[in-house]
Parts: sequence; structure tokens; C-alpha cells
Amino acid sequence: MLFLKKMVLSILVDNTSGVLSRVSGLFARRGYNIDSLTVSETVNPGISRMTLVVSGEDEVLEQIQKQLSKLVDVREIIELKDGASVCRELILCKVAVDATQRQQVLAVADIFRAKIVDVAPDSLMIELTGNQQKLNAFIDLLNGFEIKELVRTGITGLTRGTYDMLAGEFE
Repeated sequence: MLFLKKMVLSILVDNTSGVLSRVSGLFARRGYNIDSLTVSETVNPGISRMTLVVSGEDEVLEQIQKQLSKLVDVREIIELKDGASVCRELILCKVAVDATQRQQVLAVADIFRAKIVDVAPDSLMIELTGNQQKLNAFIDLLNGFEIKELVRTGITGLTRGTYDMLAGEFE
């Protein structure tokens, strides 16, 4: 049986045009899949942080890290490991509700500390942030309701403690 491990990588890259294309192109050329990708500018506008989630066997994951580190735009790569990092994801979920269902959906949202960000006569839009297990549990509890639309941002994260990737050291 093939065992695929999931790995979350935090990658600092130069904030230049084409860097996202070069990173995703590396995956496409080698037939690797990206499970999730988030990208944003850091406190230094010249550097962006990519949070990349990939799955594969240990050898494949090691190869991915080696190939990424060879890209000119890549400054640093670290793995965000469970316990040593904080990873979160955001979902927006539009649920169809009638007058009798509205309170039930609001109760589920309240249990998960979700925010209601839009209310319409026949729907509610819910915003929820947390780890993947929390978000999946929330979606499972909405199973009896009609989910009209759902979008997930993908994982983003940082290492715990005072380590600063930009500085490359503990402060």
C-alpha cells in the first residue's frame, strides 16, 4: 500500500513578477501536485511568503524541497511541522436556509465560533478560521443543510516562538 505523507512548506521568495509561475512550473514539469498554495507579501515588500502543502512519499517530498531550493527566487524553505508551528485556513460558506433552519445553522456556527458575514432572506454566509480538522468537522455538521457555495483559502502558517525566517535566526 502506498503511504502519502502531507508536508507544509513555508517558502520565502523574492517578490518579483513570474516567481509564482516558476514555482508552479517546477511542479507541473515534474508531475507533482500542489494540494494548497497561499502567497502574500511579508513585512518586507521585496519578499513574499508562500505556504505550500504537498503530498507524497518521503523521497518525493525530499526531491520537491531540493528542486525548490535551486530556484533563483527562493531565499529560504522550512517545513512547518505539527506542534512546532501554527497553521490555519479560512472558509466562507453560503448555506441555504429557511425560517425553520436559520436557528439551527446559527447554533452550529456559534459552536465553532464562526462569524456570520452576510444574511439574506434565504441564506447565511459564514466565515470560519481554524485548522483543517476544525473546518472539516464544521462542514460535516452542515451535512443536513444545503451548502450553496464553499471556498477555502488553503493553509497558511508560521513557526512558533521567536524564530524569524526573514532574519534567519532567533531574536
